Amino acid sequence: MRTERIELRRISLPYVAPFETSGWRQDGSEAIIVRIDADGATGWGEAPLSSGPWYNEETTGTAWVMLRETLVPLLFAADLAAPEDADRAFARVRGNRFARAGLEFAVWDLFGHMRGQSLADMLGGTRAAVPVGVSVGVQPDIDALLRVVADYLAAGYRRVKLKIKPGWDIEPTRAVRETWPDLLLQVDANSIYTLDHAEHLSQLDAFDLLLIEQPLAHDDIFDHARLQRRLRTPICLDESIVSPEHARWALEMRACGVINVKPARVGGLTAARQIHNLAQAAGVPIWCGGMLETGIGRAINVALASLPNFVLPGDISASSRYFVRDIVRNPFELGPDSSLAVPTTPGSGADVDTAFLDEVTVERWEARAGASG
Repeated sequence: MRTERIELRRISLPYVAPFETSGWRQDGSEAIIVRIDADGATGWGEAPLSSGPWYNEETTGTAWVMLRETLVPLLFAADLAAPEDADRAFARVRGNRFARAGLEFAVWDLFGHMRGQSLADMLGGTRAAVPVGVSVGVQPDIDALLRVVADYLAAGYRRVKLKIKPGWDIEPTRAVRETWPDLLLQVDANSIYTLDHAEHLSQLDAFDLLLIEQPLAHDDIFDHARLQRRLRTPICLDESIVSPEHARWALEMRACGVINVKPARVGGLTAARQIHNLAQAAGVPIWCGGMLETGIGRAINVALASLPNFVLPGDISASSRYFVRDIVRNPFELGPDSSLAVPTTPGSGADVDTAFLDEVTVERWEARAGASG
């Protein structure tokens, strides 16, 4: 099968409230939405990027150039017999994994529609619903934090992740734990600490956390292995795991007790499934992280999280957690058991609202096989 047409859109979709981590603040989605057409079918994908290189080195701007100048031509040149062939088509490209993932997701969705098969079934999913939690950004003070957490618990979430940073770590975590002793609780540092903070971070062991996510440098594995030996709480690697090879290194070095798998971060679903299999073989649990995706990317994450070794609740909350109005007609709603239903319709299951997508599109580009426009 040859790709016939590819369309890229840069969007601007405000969040319900700004989202702040230890390293950046984001007011809305600036994702690149991808559409692929071939053999009478359409596939949708999303590269969930932002304007600055704060999470990793990619931005909406760099991915826009990479997609137009390199990745789209490579995909047009590829003969696709299976969705995994998209990953092979990009094998020569170093890095640029978010950009690659946007196209690769669309190829998986396309094949799902062509085969009449859901994305979860194509990947080997085993669940009809996946447990999810909610991520809480840095707040102005502890009272505000407790109000935000209480609101999410009242909405039905059973697992909470707190963003932490130096000066906003031990006491906020203590306050939440003392208020809700049985809450499934974890923290995320987004790479803000160093190994010199090991003794300080060990204070988090007192709070019965599920995990401490990515405390050290975004590209580090070695020092995380050293830090893990000094903590009782499992370290979860996120930014450091950008490929199956990195996952294997981390598992062999015992640098973590948990892995956060974000399919966009690792270049797509093919690589994400390989990481799932490596961690499962090693007996290490994983969970699906989120990049504040629209309903297109959220559907992809939910399908991936239906695989059997995704045993911890994912950061793929209901659509209303992020958007007043999503770009899909079937936004995800939180179930009574803090879960999201896994779509069963062909492809990812995202029903794109093209009229509203037009409203939030700030730039559009398309190319056809044999010509560009």
